[in-house]
Amino acid sequence: MKMTFRWYGKDDPISLEYIRQIPGMKGVVSAIYDIPVGEVWPLDKIKALKTEIESAGLELSVIESVPVHEDIKLGKQTRDHYIENYCQTLRHLGQVGIKVVCYNFMPVFDWTRSQLDYRLSDGSTALIYDEHDIAKMDPLKGELSLPGWDSSYTKEDLASLFTAYKAIDEEKLWEHLGYFINKVIPVAEASDVLMAIHPDDPPWSIFGLPRIITNKTNLERFIDLYPSKYNGLTMCSGSLGSDKNNDFPEMLAYFGKKGHVHFVHARNVKLVGNKSFQESAHLSTSGSIDMYQVINALHEFGYEGPIRPDHGRMIWGETGKPGYGLYDRALGATYLNGLYEAIKKNNEDEGGHQYATI
Repeated sequence: MKMTFRWYGKDDPISLEYIRQIPGMKGVVSAIYDIPVGEVWPLDKIKALKTEIESAGLELSVIESVPVHEDIKLGKQTRDHYIENYCQTLRHLGQVGIKVVCYNFMPVFDWTRSQLDYRLSDGSTALIYDEHDIAKMDPLKGELSLPGWDSSYTKEDLASLFTAYKAIDEEKLWEHLGYFINKVIPVAEASDVLMAIHPDDPPWSIFGLPRIITNKTNLERFIDLYPSKYNGLTMCSGSLGSDKNNDFPEMLAYFGKKGHVHFVHARNVKLVGNKSFQESAHLSTSGSIDMYQVINALHEFGYEGPIRPDHGRMIWGETGKPGYGLYDRALGATYLNGLYEAIKKNNEDEGGHQYATI
């Protein structure tokens, strides 16, 4: 596996220099952040991003993400225009050698939490999702704003979107996702870019909006929309693992052996209710996900792709983008690499053969 780290560009308080100093760090996960959703990413901007990262001694391993315009998810008549723009962006990414694109198909909102600075027992702060607090919130009143959400929406825009989504149930969203995939994956194949859809976070409906990339059955249905190695998955332990009914290590092994795992997000969550959870340190004993089993699954199916430590706590007085501080994610990266090294060495045969390398 290849250890990578999310970087938000020049405005990120965490520099490429700092990321390079994390032991075992090989690559960066980033994007172009100043292009409006739905527009083509200019080739020169992609080249500049890649050059900047490579000049710091790292690789641009994954683009996360190329956002999908809401008109595509809603199935509007304008969707073909935005899909063609998306395809052109993929062509540009392939032209400069980008091999993996992570994206999602979540209506309106990206990852959702009820609090960004919940204080854990050790004094650190973390992102949490409390189902009772979420139930009381009305996003149309501006009661909740999170990093990763499209902040360009006005209250009027949101109200209009919510009205439009009243006509979209899960089956209709599946139909629109299938239309998108069947247009995009042939371009991804021609451009040699692996597409890796991210699970819904959390993996259930929020604010009455449909969500469909939520469990093993639905991931299988997604793959079947367009059977191709280029139509794959970002397996996120924290997203899928926040549903007690999802056995994440088993799901990871299942889809990995089929060749559909192109990117991995590794973080731990502590389940504290039916649909409530707290993000925790990456250590297995800190949460409800056995990270040893996660890394062991990657080793068993010979995963050589990118992995990144996902949301971390804010520790040691660090301030910044909630979930995306340096210290705890760096600890997570080192822990994950340590697990991999131990598993790899324990699986060496008597002749000293190693099945994979970090």
